[in-house]
Amino acid sequence: MDISVLAELKNKIAQTWQLLKLEETRQTIFDLSAQTQDPQFWQNTILAKKVTQQLSDLQKELATWEKIKQEVDETLELSNLVSKDNDLSLEQEVTKKTVELKERFEKLEFYVLFSEDFDQNDAIVSVHAGAGGVDAQDWAEMLVRMITRFSEQQKWSIDVLDKSAGQEAGIKSITLHIHGRYAYGYLQSENGVHRLVRISPFDAEAMRHTSFALVEVIPDLGAVAEVDIKEEDLRIDVFRSGGHGGQSVNTTDSAVRLVHIPSGMVVTCQNEKSQHQNKALALSILKSKLHKKYLDEQTVAKKKLRGVYASAEWGSQIRSYVLHPYKLVKDHRTKQESSNPEKVLAGDLRLFMESYLKWKKV
Repeated sequence: MDISVLAELKNKIAQTWQLLKLEETRQTIFDLSAQTQDPQFWQNTILAKKVTQQLSDLQKELATWEKIKQEVDETLELSNLVSKDNDLSLEQEVTKKTVELKERFEKLEFYVLFSEDFDQNDAIVSVHAGAGGVDAQDWAEMLVRMITRFSEQQKWSIDVLDKSAGQEAGIKSITLHIHGRYAYGYLQSENGVHRLVRISPFDAEAMRHTSFALVEVIPDLGAVAEVDIKEEDLRIDVFRSGGHGGQSVNTTDSAVRLVHIPSGMVVTCQNEKSQHQNKALALSILKSKLHKKYLDEQTVAKKKLRGVYASAEWGSQIRSYVLHPYKLVKDHRTKQESSNPEKVLAGDLRLFMESYLKWKKV
């Protein structure tokens, strides 16, 4: 029994190894490692951070697959011994290990769902509170916490590029740069309007309130060669970086706001220490947004031809979180549900993400 299961598992790992192009990953690791040895490597700190993060992510991914591949081979050898020697204690050990390996593979197999061009990229995540004052702003902050906790569970790093705090509580808007392999692949499922129904903690009469927040997720495309921004199409505002409550983070005017006049897109960055670094990062994000907009327009045109297009802006909700009078989280696209909203809001999003990726492929 264990021999056939392990043999099938070995075969599946070999197939997945090819699908994920892990031999190409090995070569990329070699190339990036060589790049980090260049004496000029740390002169561009933004690029250096990206390369070292990518290298670390690739090394972890390859090591994980090599480990399970080796353990399946070793357990298969033990299983062959069991069939010859009839060793009961060894048989129990092999059975236990086989179950564990099967479960581990099923979790790793999830990565096969990431097949789009930018799934492996870092993600730029913006969260905006909807109408509804302090309740909506508090809800926006809850969503940021949910996304942050999920990201931390993946061992990703997070930079806050821009933040506008709510006057009483919560946030009006925030932009996060999330660094990690498959960050966009995972987090794209969160793109859209999220709806919350609960007893408002800010209402003296304890009335039930419905709040909305918009989450925008785009892949970080780095230096996008296809996007050429004319100088006359760009307005650049420089201002002083501000912390929570208006406290100065930096005494120089280092924060940068870029306005792309033709599209109306605005990107603000105040995370880096210098104006030059903030401008470079903001320009990179603006190019990513414009390129993503172009790709989305192509997708929309195709979907309209097939009659399956639906707007993903304020008009359409992707997920509802009901905390009162009952407890339920429901994704309106995939129909995936959870009766434990507290767990979901604490970052347990894997089921929703997996169901979204499967739904998207249909």
